[in-house]
Order: sequence, then C-alpha cells, then structure tokens
Amino acid sequence: MAVVGHVEWVQFARVEQVPAAGAVVHASEPFEEPAGGGAVAAVQLARLAGGATLVTALGDDEPARRSCERLAELGVEVHAATVELPTRRAVTLLDEHGERTIITLGRRLDPPPELVGDVLDAGPTFDGIYFTAGGPEALRCARNSSRVLAASPRAAHALGHGVALDALILSSRDDYEVRLAAAAEGEAGTVVRTEGSCGGGYQQHGGEARHWDASPPPGPVVDGYGCGDSFAAGLTFGLAGSMPMARAVALAARCGAVCATGHGPYERQLGARDL
Repeated sequence: MAVVGHVEWVQFARVEQVPAAGAVVHASEPFEEPAGGGAVAAVQLARLAGGATLVTALGDDEPARRSCERLAELGVEVHAATVELPTRRAVTLLDEHGERTIITLGRRLDPPPELVGDVLDAGPTFDGIYFTAGGPEALRCARNSSRVLAASPRAAHALGHGVALDALILSSRDDYEVRLAAAAEGEAGTVVRTEGSCGGGYQQHGGEARHWDASPPPGPVVDGYGCGDSFAAGLTFGLAGSMPMARAVALAARCGAVCATGHGPYERQLGARDL
C-alpha cells in the first residue's frame, strides 16, 4: 500500500470555541504531529496493512526531519524529495465539540514525478495507492504502478487529464472539494461522497446512487481531525483487498469513526487486529 501526497507539520491546540474576529482565546493541551492528508492516510494504511510507503516532498528544515522520524515510528516508509521551500505548517484548533478548524501556513509541497516514478517502479505493483498531491505525470505513474488507485479532489491539477481512477473520494460538505471534483468525476469508476455523521453516498459509473449509514464511534468523539483521511485510506485498503464497494465503504466508515475518538489523528486508528 502506498500514498502519493503531502505532509504538513501541524500544531494542535484545544479551545472552548474558535475565536471571533478581534478576540483573544487561551488554548490548552498543545501538541505537534506530522499530518495533512498524505501523512494521515499513510499511517492508517500502515496500521491496516502492516506497513505503507509515502512519497512526498519536504523542505530542508527541522519540521521535515521531525516528520520523517515520527512517520517512521508509525510504520511508514517515507521517500521525500527535498525542495527549497519550507515544509508547510498548519495550526489546528479543536473546539469543545471535537470540530477542527485548520489554518495552513505556506505552500503545499507536491512530490515531483521523477521521485514518484523511481519509488513506485522500483518493485512489484502496489495493491493500492491513495493520491492526494502531485501533478499529472505523478498520477500516471501511480496508475501504472497500482491495481487500485483512489484520489482526493484536492490533487486538483493532477486530475482531469484522462487518468482513470477506481475511486474519487470527497466530502459533500466541503464546497471546495465539490468544485474540484467536477473535473474528474467522469474519470472515476466510483465517486464516493462522505457526509460526516450522516454517513454518505457513492455512485459507480453508470450505476444507481447508494447510501451508507455512519459507523457509530466506539467512544466519545474527541477530535475530528484526520477522520476523512482515515476514511479514504480505509476505502483504498478495502478495494485493494478486492472487497465489494459496500464492504469497503463500511470498513472506511469504521476507520473514520475510530479516528474521531482519539486525541490527534494517530492516538486511535483502526488496525489489522480490529478487522
């Protein structure tokens, strides 16, 4: 299993509520992790599959070094191009309901196609790849190197160039993702739309739209950060294991629900022994 995508060094903190303009709020329980859609999905895949590869790009700085060390601890084999720009940072505020508000600082770093090709072509075909960042050539490399390819619409400039996807995964509550997905929906075998606690829906190419119910969280909801990325990883894993779409979606929903009960994206994620 592999992810081609982005990493952000994220500072998390809990607040009673997201501040209004001009307000000053005091945060508690601060901590830091490498996160972003690529990193979180890679860790979830590693926990399901016993290991995962992440192809990404990072700056030549301390957040990059800390990101590689931490992701390795979490079972991810990181292949990172070093670029002249700083590693992207983010600040995430978690309110009393577990909802997250994210502020990104700096440009998202896309893995270069040369690195993607070198890593993905070096061994046997991957069972599944999840794609969150990179250009059209990187996406073509991922397609040629995997049995199952799923993607996020946030990999916007890679999509819409005729590369077939097995699944396009987006949040129907995110207007930005909905707009980005329009360019690639015709290239996806299945379009999967999550709706948070309302479950979600999917439509296979030429088929009827179907709905699934949300998986109940196995405990109190603590933190919404990473739930969508864990869902996407779980769906990619299920499809790579030849599960029918309904079963793969159910597994993905469990991944998202379990993630919501942990502090930060990695405290609680579904693992192989939970299957």
